[in-house]
Amino acid sequence: MGKAGAAPLDVPQCLARGIMTQQALDLPQKVLSLSEEERAELASSLLDSLDATVDEGAENAWGEEIARRIADIDSEKAKTVPWEEVRRRISSRLTHDK
Repeated sequence: MGKAGAAPLDVPQCLARGIMTQQALDLPQKVLSLSEEERAELASSLLDSLDATVDEGAENAWGEEIARRIADIDSEKAKTVPWEEVRRRISSRLTHDK
């Protein structure tokens, strides 16, 4: 695995199958030399570029869901759980489910 946790690219395969150009294959080495903050900003920009099409119906549905959840919390209909408790529960389940 590389510095960022990604599996190494099979360069000959990528080139042979036309998946990536040599220029694109050279990018990971350059990108991994950037600071963590620079890599995070670059990753965010790349992800944003892949999500160019906005589904207005989905955006509206998410907005309504967020508003509903906030209202549930404000009215105390929903109970929040501290992160420490959530982490303990997950750890317990993982330990007991083995």
